[in-house]
Amino acid sequence: MTGKRGRFHPAMLILALAAAAGARAQAPHPADRWEYAIEAGYLAKVGNNSPHAYRIAPLQLAWRSPAAFDLWRSESGARLAVRNRVALVAEAIVRGPESRYIAVSGAPSIELWAADRRSAAFFEIGGGVGFIDSRGVAGGQGQDLTFNWYTQGGVRRQLTDRFALTASLYFTHHSNRGMTSPNPGIDVLGVNFGAAWSFR
Repeated sequence: MTGKRGRFHPAMLILALAAAAGARAQAPHPADRWEYAIEAGYLAKVGNNSPHAYRIAPLQLAWRSPAAFDLWRSESGARLAVRNRVALVAEAIVRGPESRYIAVSGAPSIELWAADRRSAAFFEIGGGVGFIDSRGVAGGQGQDLTFNWYTQGGVRRQLTDRFALTASLYFTHHSNRGMTSPNPGIDVLGVNFGAAWSFR
């Protein structure tokens, strides 16, 4: 015989689920938090800027700001937000005359979030500056000071309120902006994967 203490009340379950949903609704949107991310990828030469078949493995430590503003927001909660991204970039040049490139880069991150706050598509375009170990090889980079321009588009998925995984198609261009002649530059395209943690 089951006493009153052992009885299950469906109303209690409903109240608990409602409370959990309310807590999630009150929690900050992932796009409204600071976050840092570790990203890694693999890029291969495209185009004909250089005669060398460059292969590059980039590793990045990136920071994203809370949304600076929204370009669009729906009544259901979907939104198109603009954040700021800054990254420290360390590239291992797997194939090519040089061996490494260290740089900083920055860009706006335009993010289209689903109403469930779990999935988003993103697009970034920006650039920065850094140093490559130029070696005076024909078709290689003419000096150590080298600028970078990059763009990436991809998707992200929140696994928890504070942790997400990302995957993107990533392109970057390296050049010294004509400070040496010739200035072959590097164009590489590939994939980039990341893990992001948010705080505050």
